[in-house]
Amino acid sequence: MAASPDPARHIPVLLEEVIAALEPAAGQVIVDGTFGAGGYSRAILETGADVIAIDRDPNAIRDGQAMVQAFDGRLTLVPGRFSGLDAHAAGAGHELVDGVVLDLGISSMQVDEAERGFSFRQDGPLDMRMEQDGPSAADVVNEMEGRELTRIIGLLGEENRASAVSRAIVDARKTKPFTRTLELANLIERVLGRKPGKATHPATKTFQALRIFVNSELGEVVEALSAAERCLKPGGRLVVVTFHSLEDRIVKRFFAERCRIHAGGSRHMPEADVPPPTFRFQVKGAVEPSEAEISANPRSRSARLRAAIRTEIAARDGMPDNLGKPNLPAFQSLGG
Repeated sequence: MAASPDPARHIPVLLEEVIAALEPAAGQVIVDGTFGAGGYSRAILETGADVIAIDRDPNAIRDGQAMVQAFDGRLTLVPGRFSGLDAHAAGAGHELVDGVVLDLGISSMQVDEAERGFSFRQDGPLDMRMEQDGPSAADVVNEMEGRELTRIIGLLGEENRASAVSRAIVDARKTKPFTRTLELANLIERVLGRKPGKATHPATKTFQALRIFVNSELGEVVEALSAAERCLKPGGRLVVVTFHSLEDRIVKRFFAERCRIHAGGSRHMPEADVPPPTFRFQVKGAVEPSEAEISANPRSRSARLRAAIRTEIAARDGMPDNLGKPNLPAFQSLGG
């Protein structure tokens, strides 16, 4: 039997702030859309609330069984994507729930396990698949057309020199396909160089871009927000922790659009009608980690928490077009 994960390996980010925003209590049902090592789920369960926890990573589901047993049936652990969290909750017997929490950061266990292929600091297979199924990062860098690879690295990694990186990848793969993380990381370092004393590795942005693309992360976020809107009770709370500007922009714009009461207007043009708000802000803006938390857990430095409370208005059909999700090539464009 696989050993349970060491809690010290994963420190839940903004944990106190998440619990304060959710306000879980005995008798409530909370959906943890990103179970990971179970840090949020455990804290919620300790308040007396029940938890439906979802994770697309088979390892997380496997390692979470000990927590299922420890909490005597109050934790329901579901394999799957959080984009379908409303369906997962209904499948567990709850059409409506009292809260939803989403931690959009990559799990520390995934990063720390070289064989998962997420890290540019350890050698491992160039994989990055959270579900351990489907096309991998190696498939993308070896088969994607150079122009599309540039778009992926530029848009999802926000890498200013995406063209230079993609050209180097395309040239190198003609001789030998990429199979290992350090092969790619070392190539990027040669292309971009590394300034003395700079802590950030030159491959950081490209690896982020590949991970987001391989796992369709931004599309998942959009769908999860809509699913949460559908399954939250009036007064239910949606709490989202983001870790980079792309996903934070989507969450920020979703909340702004769903909480909006007035369209803005001007003295030259009257205000347009807007649909009744399906959420109201719990806090305006984002909650950031304290200096003490950043010092104790450097991975928390980019975290942002946003939270809103569900109104009694029925969920809307469709999502706004201005959420900021880039239009990217699909896996169907891969050569093999």
